[in-house]
Amino acid sequence: MKKHNFSAGPCILPQEVMQKASEAVVELDGIGLSLIEISHRSKEFVAIMEKARSLALELLGLEGKGYQALFLQGGASTQFLMAAYNLLDKKAGYINTGTWSLKAIKEARLFGEIVEVASSQDQNFNYIPKGYSIPNDLDYLHLTSNNTIFGTQIKKFPKTNVPIVCDMSSDIFSRQMDFSMFDLIYAGAQKNMGPAGTTLIVVKEGILGKVSHKIPSMLDYAVHIGKDSMFNTPPVFPVYVSMLTMQWLKDLGGIPAIEEINERKANLIYSEVELNPVFSGYAAKEDRSIMNATFNITDDTLRETFDEKCKEAGINGIKGHRSVGGYRASMYNALPLESVGVLVDIMSELEKKG
Repeated sequence: MKKHNFSAGPCILPQEVMQKASEAVVELDGIGLSLIEISHRSKEFVAIMEKARSLALELLGLEGKGYQALFLQGGASTQFLMAAYNLLDKKAGYINTGTWSLKAIKEARLFGEIVEVASSQDQNFNYIPKGYSIPNDLDYLHLTSNNTIFGTQIKKFPKTNVPIVCDMSSDIFSRQMDFSMFDLIYAGAQKNMGPAGTTLIVVKEGILGKVSHKIPSMLDYAVHIGKDSMFNTPPVFPVYVSMLTMQWLKDLGGIPAIEEINERKANLIYSEVELNPVFSGYAAKEDRSIMNATFNITDDTLRETFDEKCKEAGINGIKGHRSVGGYRASMYNALPLESVGVLVDIMSELEKKG
């Protein structure tokens, strides 16, 4: 039976990407060797890395604008400290919108003063803070664009002269915006781009080299840029699959095309949540994520039936995070509209039985 994969991460990937990746593990492009056994210094992999870096900048509209793309290891969790190590000299501001913001704040406090500019913790992060003032003496302002656990997403980014750092792990390449408003973007691949094991970093070179402290080589963006993202052995397979996924997105029509599809998926499920009294949404309506829909059942006597119907239909990965409960449907780029339709049909049927 076909599974409908709503898992929050690792993410669903396009089937054609999975097919090409599986073939490359056996033999890469007819060279007689597997992707995972060739040298990372070989012309074949150097070309893969260069294409991946180029595609990232192309899709984001940042080519020729002073940005560099890197594919590093350690996940977004390493970027919590790496961003601060490279950019925090005295004081940085953070918008606290959930679990990942809290983790980023914890790491950054090791390097300097942290100002919590705004927070939605008072309502268990079910909304995005608005109307806050940004101090003009910050080294940078850190944001998390999409919050997988709570199902919220920043719809309008603040205008400021302060450099902006953004964790886009769960909505990278999913919607159109002026990405040049950000000075540093990082995103763990496993949410919307590829398998776990690599992290995309897109950094404006002009913001580097301004801290007064020394930076260890492995944590220095400038070192990685100088070595074309291959200062040490890169995560070959995740980079290759991420490259394939970005090429798939480009062939589809890029971010404008996928945004339209993502909006249709989100509208379908949120319309059901709104119209169906059996369900209630968790996140504030104006801040609902198009990537992660969080909701609950209003009648606990129907929970077991709903769970069983989802299982029978091959729906996977919709259990909510323990800090929120209920359900979470993650609708990343590669999730077909058809899968959302299957889930919505079950939700609709439950109303009739209730």
